Formats: sequence, C-alpha cells, structure tokens
Amino acid sequence: MKLSFTKMQGCANDYIYLDCRESGVPENIAAFSEKLSRRHFSIGADGIICICAAQTAGADGMMRIFNADGSEGRMCGNGIRCVAEWLYTHGISKETLAIDTLSGLKTVTRKGAGLWQVEMGAYSAMPADLPAVNMGDGALVDKTLTVDGKDWQVTCISVGNPHCVTVVENVDSLKLEDIGPGFEHHANFPERINTEFVQVVDATHLKMRVWERGSGETWACGTGTCATVAALTELGICPAGEDIHVQLRGGVLTIRVLSGCQLLMTGAAETVCEGTTEV
Repeated sequence: MKLSFTKMQGCANDYIYLDCRESGVPENIAAFSEKLSRRHFSIGADGIICICAAQTAGADGMMRIFNADGSEGRMCGNGIRCVAEWLYTHGISKETLAIDTLSGLKTVTRKGAGLWQVEMGAYSAMPADLPAVNMGDGALVDKTLTVDGKDWQVTCISVGNPHCVTVVENVDSLKLEDIGPGFEHHANFPERINTEFVQVVDATHLKMRVWERGSGETWACGTGTCATVAALTELGICPAGEDIHVQLRGGVLTIRVLSGCQLLMTGAAETVCEGTTEV
C-alpha cells in the first residue's frame, strides 16, 4: 500500500501529515506511526498527524495525533500550527482557521508567512483535569514529587493534555533519557505525563527541554511550552498578560497568559518535504 505524506515541523517538533479528509484515518494507523516514525530506518518523526474532516459545524478540519509509539494524543500545539499551514496552502486560504481536536475546537490565526497564533484555551492545575492521584485535592502548584528516589518541586498543568513542570538551574546538563521515563510512568499519573524541565533566564525568557509521553525527548512541545509558562505564572515567576519567550532545542515559541487562564501561542510552521512511502 502506497501512502502519500507531507513532512512538516514546528519548532523542530516534526510529524508526518496525512490527508485523511476523504479516506478517514487508516485502520492500522498505530502500527504505521510506529513504523514510519523510526529515525534512521524510515521517514522519521515524532509521530503521525492525520488531517481529517471537521466534526464541528463551520470548522475547517480536524487534527488527530498518533505518537511514535502508536498511542493517540489529544492535542499538539506545534502540530496544529502545521495543520493550519497545510490547510492554508491546500485550498483553505483563510486568515483564521477553526480546527477540531480531541481537546476541543481551536482557533488559529495567520500572523505572517508560515507564522501562526493559536488560541490554546484555558489551563487547569486541578488534579482531576490531568488526571493525577495521591497529590491532594487542591491545585497542583509547587508540590513535592518523588521520582526514582529523588524529590522534585513540580507544578502540574492540563492544557488538554497533562504536563508536569519543574524548575532547574541548568537544563542543558540534565540527562533526560535517564530522568524522563520515571516521570512519564509515575504512579501518580494514570494516563502518563509529559514533563518539562525549565531554566529561568529572566521573567520573560525561559529555556526548556521536554520529555513527551510516547515519544521521549523531543526538540519542542507546543502544549508543554504553554504549560510551562502557565506553571511559572502560577508560581509568580512570569507575569500574566505579557509575551514570554521560551527557547527550546528546536527554536523559540512565544506564550501569553490572558485573563481566565487563557493561553495564546505563536510560532512558525514549515513544510519539510512531500512524498510517498510503502506501508
């Protein structure tokens, strides 16, 4: 079976994009994602994103995300910018697009060539929204979490998918391949967790690395960057209402926390290549 694809990246968060608007999601999509995402042996990516027919009246499309291990995610901030760019360059040339996700309808606005701003919705630090257990009933801000025998101060944030944010002195010195799995599979997070390690440069500039559930360390994570800024706003480190610039391994994302815990994310989306592959 031949499969046509577009490889795209947002802040180096790279996915294989499939046009499933008429055909629907392939039956073996989980296996396809595992196979095609293998770096050095296949196309290589953080996973597959399927561009599907809209489910909401008036929407322009729907995004479904399958991680490199075949598991399905609910939302991807870098991915949705690429979906918007793909739709914009494939016949839906609107400056503002509405895209369905498993975390609800998202509005994405074009800010320039290959530059998109996403209304990410409201974040929550409540345990039921992640979900998280054994961490109390109140907001999960500045909590102690023991991972593999070491205590970390964490703030847990849901932005449609779950994140655990911890502030460190030097993010580049961390060996995430040793640390990340303990967070991801921690018993307190029954649906696993994405983990962000963040270094504060100043109140409006951060440096971050991320360990994503199902994918391991990636060079960027849009929802994780939003969760990080939300967490540091809750901690009083970053100011609400101002642009916070976050340096990731793949580039810079700009996040702003608005009233009502609403989040805006701005960043680039770029097509790498198009092709066909045998699956």
